[in-house]
Amino acid sequence: MAAEALAWLALPLGLYALLYYNFLKGAKCRNETSLRGKTVLITGGNTGIGQATALDLARRGARVILACRDRARAEAAVYDIRRESGNNEVLFMSLDLASFKSVRGFAEAFLKSEPRLDILINNAGLWAGGRSEDGLNLAFQVNHLSHFLLTHLLLGRLKHCAPSRVVVVASSAHRSGKIDFQNIHKPVDGHLQAFHSYCNSKLANILYVQELASRLEGTDVTCYALHPGVVNTAFFRYLPVWLKPLFLPFSWLLFRDETDGAQTSIYCATQEGIEMYSGRYFADCWPLEPKPHARDAAVAQKLWEASEKMVGLAA
Repeated sequence: MAAEALAWLALPLGLYALLYYNFLKGAKCRNETSLRGKTVLITGGNTGIGQATALDLARRGARVILACRDRARAEAAVYDIRRESGNNEVLFMSLDLASFKSVRGFAEAFLKSEPRLDILINNAGLWAGGRSEDGLNLAFQVNHLSHFLLTHLLLGRLKHCAPSRVVVVASSAHRSGKIDFQNIHKPVDGHLQAFHSYCNSKLANILYVQELASRLEGTDVTCYALHPGVVNTAFFRYLPVWLKPLFLPFSWLLFRDETDGAQTSIYCATQEGIEMYSGRYFADCWPLEPKPHARDAAVAQKLWEASEKMVGLAA
């Protein structure tokens, strides 16, 4: 009876392993590109796929700056990354993406203290309702507008250190996004509205990278958007309390872990020979066509102009 029970148990476990490793785990970045002498800045690098990305790039010898809001968690991440990578050139700098003032202050401090910037990874993101310090939709500001401003303020340093890269963590959630220029920046409440704001911001990420690539032609600075996969990270702390008991078992079984979720970010940051794909969207370490509304050049240009106004860059 015991042997028969084990046989029945082995079948679903085997099927699950087959499903996970062939469809859920995702592709692995297999290059061994060295980043010695390079400086990487990554937002939200103190947890989740951001920390896993930072660890990989530190192992490649890069100087890695974690730009984060939570000092205690960031300093703990710096300690862990230094210990695991053997690289002491891992640092924390304070950045609150819910505040344009903080973004400007961060950029000023970074440019004074860091002579190089070779790779900028706009990784931080949230799924939440509410209002930013600047009175805007919190998710749209953190996920898009503040990264838009940060990249603009650091672009001169990226050009000076070219060839260099900008990597933006977007999401397949862009499929449900919409760019409504009358309302996209307005604060919302409630979990459903917060989800819509998240989707809108991820669509904005992809359109932004498309327009940024167009404006960077001839500079040797390239940029890429990506979907990391559905990853089991602290990101889902924003779920309503009542949903977590139903959701968490599925997340453990069916979602990627943080290391697997970081692979496409690492690929876009390090893979040689992908410069021809600047402005494109990647998933599983390969270019992928996003939905048609994420490839609308006219909307991308209009979003750029609207973003300039919202962050205070427009003349």
